[in-house]
Amino acid sequence: MSEPEFLLDPDIAAALTGAQSANGDADQGFDATAMARVRARLMKRIAADSVPHHITVPAEGGSWHGFLPGIERKVLHEQDGVMSYLLKFAPKAVLPAHRHPHDEECVVLEGRLRIGGLVLGPGSFHRVRQDVLDADSTTDDGCVIYLRGASPKAEHLV
Repeated sequence: MSEPEFLLDPDIAAALTGAQSANGDADQGFDATAMARVRARLMKRIAADSVPHHITVPAEGGSWHGFLPGIERKVLHEQDGVMSYLLKFAPKAVLPAHRHPHDEECVVLEGRLRIGGLVLGPGSFHRVRQDVLDADSTTDDGCVIYLRGASPKAEHLV
């Protein structure tokens, strides 16, 4: 049988045992280095145990659905009227001017997106504030963008 693996360093185990004294002074006997190691190990374990509770959509996961002529949408997450999603524009596709009932954030992932006279390339970020009207969004050669904002509805279009 193999030797058991100890989860704590001996000095940390001794400090924890000493902290259980009847006088209630929990910091007595702890050194800052030992406390930092305990905290780091604990936080790593909590973080590792949290991963299964994250929401993940792999690049090949999810599905694209028609949204508007020449534009497809892949929903990544939606909760309480706020959606994270991708839009894929075919060349020359147009997303008509629209209102934003919530702030909306956009990141261009591929290609170039034109919003009115503004041209955004890959990596560009654009934010539209709540209740502000957004100009037509177009592309010459196609693009893919990430959006986070209100779940799109026909009544938002102008």
